[in-house]
Amino acid sequence: MNKELIFKGVGTALITPTTENGIDYESLEKVIEFQIKEGINALIIAGTTGEGSTFNDKEHKDLLKFAKEKINHRVPMVAGVGSNDTNYACSLAKYACEIGVDGLLVVTPYYNKATQYGLIKSYTEIAKVSNKPIILYNVPSRTGVNIEPETYLELSKVDNITSIKEANGNLSKIMDAFNLVGDKLYIYSGNDDEITPFLSMGGMGVISVLSNMLPKETVEICDKFFAGDVKSSCELQLKYLPLIRALFSEVNPIPIKSAMAKLGYCKNYLRLPLTTMNKDKEEKMFKIMQDLKIV
Repeated sequence: MNKELIFKGVGTALITPTTENGIDYESLEKVIEFQIKEGINALIIAGTTGEGSTFNDKEHKDLLKFAKEKINHRVPMVAGVGSNDTNYACSLAKYACEIGVDGLLVVTPYYNKATQYGLIKSYTEIAKVSNKPIILYNVPSRTGVNIEPETYLELSKVDNITSIKEANGNLSKIMDAFNLVGDKLYIYSGNDDEITPFLSMGGMGVISVLSNMLPKETVEICDKFFAGDVKSSCELQLKYLPLIRALFSEVNPIPIKSAMAKLGYCKNYLRLPLTTMNKDKEEKMFKIMQDLKIV
């Protein structure tokens, strides 16, 4: 494949620590240093888990700039620049390229419910203003629109559209995508409960929520598989399945913010319309964390 590979393995969809007063940059730096020390393969800033859609333009750009300076080429940085407004997505994409990020993560336009033709036109416009590789992000449960495999095929013709983050949860559609574009676009799992299955179909890794709290262990799931130890990769996938399910027992990033606060990395604060975790579900998650000796 001639496309540029941004990373192989695990890219953490990083939380953005926040308080009532805005982005908590001190805690963000602590989280970044933890990730790099634990051997993460890449960091995704201002994606869904990073609450990117809640930031105004200045906050979003300041966040990307701060993260770029702190990461400082130690691992690849991918900037979340998607929007339901293609013109605004283009503006964020241009800025991210100017500050020197390694790639862009671009979610499908949400709420608008674009047609497949509209998706092709939107992504093509964003690609025109970018000199960095682009990861298409498909998460229809949140956006209301699915990227069809045939649309991936059409978009694979755009030079700097290089990868897919696939979180549609439909195994049949995922296999269709691998069949159509697995030799034309790199494909990452967008769901932590599907890492090993994705790798078995030729996936390049995962853009992960779990790795916020367990970067080393999530990387190990991929490393074991890539080294040919499929059995151990499967065992780790299954070991962390209860925790993964707890992390998605409420809409992401509500549980992972709670878990990271429990570990002392940030305040358990989210911007409305997201609120803190249901106490019963939170206690169940903490119990799983205790059983796994994470706390």
